[in-house]
Amino acid sequence: MSVRLSADIGGTFTDVVLDRDGELTTTKVLTTYADPAAGVMQGVQDLLAATGTDPASVSIMLHGTTLATNALIERRGASTGLLTTAGHRDALEMAFENRFEQYDVNIDRPQPLVPRHRRLGVPERMSAEGDVLVPLDEDEVLRSVEQLVADEVTSLAVGFLHSYAAPEHEQRVAALVQERFPELSITLSSDVCPEIREYERISTTVANAYVKPLMATYLASLEQQLVAAGFGCQVLMMTSGGGLTTLQTASRYPIRLVESGPAGGAILASHLAREHNHEAVVSFDMGGTTAKICLIDGGEPQHSRAFEVDRSYRFKKGSGLPVRIPVIEMVEIGAGGGSIAAVEGLKRLQVGPESAGSEPGPACYGRGGVNATVTDADVVLGRLSPHGFAGGRFSLHDGEAAAALRAGVAEPLSLSASEAAFAVSEIVEENMASATRAHAAEWGREAAGRCLVAFGGAAPLHAATLARKLKISRVLIPAGAGVGSAVGFLLAPVRFEVVRSAYMRLDALQETDVEALFADMRTEAAAVVGAAVTSLDDCVEDRHAYMRYVGQGYEVAVPIGNALELDAVRAEFEAAYRMLYGRTIPDMAVEILSWTLALTAPVQQERFSYVAHEAALTDLPEAIDVYEGERYAPAKVVSRSALEATPLAGPALVIEPQTTTFVPAGAHIERCPDGSLLMTLE
Repeated sequence: MSVRLSADIGGTFTDVVLDRDGELTTTKVLTTYADPAAGVMQGVQDLLAATGTDPASVSIMLHGTTLATNALIERRGASTGLLTTAGHRDALEMAFENRFEQYDVNIDRPQPLVPRHRRLGVPERMSAEGDVLVPLDEDEVLRSVEQLVADEVTSLAVGFLHSYAAPEHEQRVAALVQERFPELSITLSSDVCPEIREYERISTTVANAYVKPLMATYLASLEQQLVAAGFGCQVLMMTSGGGLTTLQTASRYPIRLVESGPAGGAILASHLAREHNHEAVVSFDMGGTTAKICLIDGGEPQHSRAFEVDRSYRFKKGSGLPVRIPVIEMVEIGAGGGSIAAVEGLKRLQVGPESAGSEPGPACYGRGGVNATVTDADVVLGRLSPHGFAGGRFSLHDGEAAAALRAGVAEPLSLSASEAAFAVSEIVEENMASATRAHAAEWGREAAGRCLVAFGGAAPLHAATLARKLKISRVLIPAGAGVGSAVGFLLAPVRFEVVRSAYMRLDALQETDVEALFADMRTEAAAVVGAAVTSLDDCVEDRHAYMRYVGQGYEVAVPIGNALELDAVRAEFEAAYRMLYGRTIPDMAVEILSWTLALTAPVQQERFSYVAHEAALTDLPEAIDVYEGERYAPAKVVSRSALEATPLAGPALVIEPQTTTFVPAGAHIERCPDGSLLMTLE
């Protein structure tokens, strides 16, 4: 029997899934902030006990975590220093020298992860062609590192000008430092992000160095706890690009883990899009802390090489720390079940981005929370029933939820508790709808007319209203929706992407140079993927070039086949350019800045059956009063396992251990052959 585990650490809940020959059993536990591995091990032990599984029989564990992201946001990383080319230490603080909010005189952005006194320049200089302009001053390197170590720096980032073209100086620094200071953690920009554009490359390198010691310690601790519990299996980590990699690679490049959980959700939504033959899909993942929106076309999510962490200005693009990593393109906003609702001084209701998390959590959890949250609103509206919540792990307190809403929202706005709850729900749903429309428009697409795939603990509660706002008539809720990202890990392939910046004009392209570049990149990717799989024979190789018209500032990703035909490459570029901008520029020369190669292994399992332990759901009421904007009306209550293929008309609540699906009036829901629920809206 094939036995696999997957675990996803979120901001509020930790989700764990056990896969036994395609039969899934799931659980959901509160995230343990003091020791995130403790929550993972609790969920794992619960599933082993529930299924009678021996730890030694588990063949592999797949894991995604928000630990790296949280460390960056909360500034809990290592004491980090930066060595850069003399005269350029302030590039990290100067950033793009732009204003992401043009008319805000109090504009603010995140402070650099490395303060100025720990950013030191050393004499050296390479040209963009890889020639030595100023030799590396090795004595100054050692003096600078000694100064940083005396300042209690434990992690060192090294980012020299044009090291993407010539990494020799950075590699020499690493050798010198490892010999003199072997305990110092080192990150080289030529390893982490060998791409053109200095600020983003240095920002990515510093971010990797900042979380590297923390993640290395956490991953080693998790591995030790698994061994102590009797596990002897391999552990693979989910990356932001939608692939799995080894613990060793994750420890070396922890910055690639920043969006690992949401990436798993996008993988699940892509799988469902293919299985149900939906050409155009909106993936909607709403957990306890954030909501993630991803557009999926042709069964594949969009990919990008740019991402921002810790956006300081209402989650506005341009206000965060940029990192250049392979990432599934999505928009993430502070709209989760734990998002706090409050009334501003101008009597305006705001929901999020601050979250109550799991400690203390929403007021209805009864764990000391006093702020009104989206989950409290769902309880007061009747959408979230206390029957079987979180698999019966703890009870919901509707009195405390109503009290929090009255104090935080209803009284300041002269509303009833139910009106306040409805207002909170409407605001968070409109925030998500606005973010989806803007994200789609930014990529030259539309959300209307797609199928909405909803998963995560809170998404099925709000999916119907969000769909109506987006002019979407079909909503798909997968089996195990409450732990969707963790299920997505089981569908993810082992994958690693390599990038190189090598400037070339398309009309002067040298095929032998490009093939030599790709061969070198494949060797690097094969070394990483080969450490996680037994054979590379069935791996798929994807090549892309990042191209633009000469003189432009932004590139588009263009697929490159094994046969490098210039006419075909230009045609692919023009198709991608037209998709994004609606037109092309005739007779304009084209240039290539960077190249990527991804090596992907086959997926182990793609067919699942979902097993729910529903002992806590046997005493469900026949109906619950639900508020839909004017008054309370009875809504039918049914356990998901009891729902049949015959459509059920709303209003209704479909309850399962990890989430609840709200079916409003005017909608129908039915069970699909694969266990998914299909909701159709008028």
